[in-house]
Amino acid sequence: MIKLKLHWQILIAMLLAVIAGFATGTDADIAGITFYSIYEFVGGLFLNALKMLIVPLITASIITGVAGIGIGDGFGRLGAKTVIYYFTTSLLAILTGLFFVNLIVPGVVNGVPAGGLMGLEADVSEIVANSQGRGASDFLTVFERMVPTNIFKAAAEGQMLGIITFSLIFAYYMVRIPSRYATAMTDFWQAMMMIMLKITELVMMFAPIGVFALVAKVVASTGFSAIMPLASFAGTVFLALLFHSVITLPLLMAAVGKVHPVRHFQAMLPALLMAFSTSSSAATLPVTLDSVEKRAGVSNRVSSFVLPLGATINMDGTALYECVAVIFIAQAYGIDLSLGLQFLIVTTALLTSVGVAGVPAASLVAIVVILAAAGLPAEGIGLILAVDRILDMCRTTVNVFSDSCGAVIIARSEGEDSVLAKIPDIR
Repeated sequence: MIKLKLHWQILIAMLLAVIAGFATGTDADIAGITFYSIYEFVGGLFLNALKMLIVPLITASIITGVAGIGIGDGFGRLGAKTVIYYFTTSLLAILTGLFFVNLIVPGVVNGVPAGGLMGLEADVSEIVANSQGRGASDFLTVFERMVPTNIFKAAAEGQMLGIITFSLIFAYYMVRIPSRYATAMTDFWQAMMMIMLKITELVMMFAPIGVFALVAKVVASTGFSAIMPLASFAGTVFLALLFHSVITLPLLMAAVGKVHPVRHFQAMLPALLMAFSTSSSAATLPVTLDSVEKRAGVSNRVSSFVLPLGATINMDGTALYECVAVIFIAQAYGIDLSLGLQFLIVTTALLTSVGVAGVPAASLVAIVVILAAAGLPAEGIGLILAVDRILDMCRTTVNVFSDSCGAVIIARSEGEDSVLAKIPDIR
């Protein structure tokens, strides 16, 4: 029996959803229950499952990633370089996405917000009122929300800034207590991370059904009018990812690492193809390690530290995508985002990208967090699910490429002059 890969299942589900939504519309029913209400129920259930993963997935991901830095002078220096590189490139990626989404404005079609074309039903006036209180003044309250009075209350209310801060501090001191306790805690959080990855896999097994319901709902209420803004959104994300991967990262490699970017790209071809096909930086990690060590010439000392950490906390493509997606949704709702609110989105995207696990579609969880921080309804995520899979493949490729660039740059800073000294064998 042939088992289709998830991306093919989702693609087929999307095609069937277009047919089903167009055929049933909003009025067709079975036994008195409209197909539209079924789409709405199943799609909402899928969104709830994504929301359920937020707190444990991000908490376990951050703690295991930061704890992996370890202690000691050598690891401290290596860890500092790695974290600085990852946060720098993630911020550059987000700013790139911010530039392109404001330049192209994919959420507006012919001067009209695309929400009406895409079946958005939320009360726009209520959203405007909610988002107006989240402008420049929110920059100051960001720091207040980073230190919650009750960590469990913050988790229950979805205040992820506090969760992220607590997780970072917790992980830092977790490896600095007596070893027998540190080992127990490390094992616990690694086990938690493995469990959450399994649950994420379970939820994503139902992604074709969830995507079918969400896309069918949109098509049932709008027909094919939603295709244009989705194509514009996908094009915006692709252009921003392309700019980051062929301009920003190569410039960093040439200026900071003093290596030839084309040679590195040749060395990383196997890992990039694996990342594109699996949409998982975690699943690609063995190939990334092999390519960085054997084809680029980075030592195991650097690669075994930088790359696993990068697969957990370095998500350039994901951070860029989150920023573009949230602003696109705001544009579709007709919300005029102030610079202060856009800065809040950038900050939240940077922080949440640290906690996004290297598994397919995990960024959807982070987008829900950013939407809440910006005062936008989580249901807006339904707009982007139809094109999320192909964009997931693209952004994961950028994630992995950035990880590998970091390994090369850090290795060069550690005195490894043989890195990319010769042209890699691309066979």
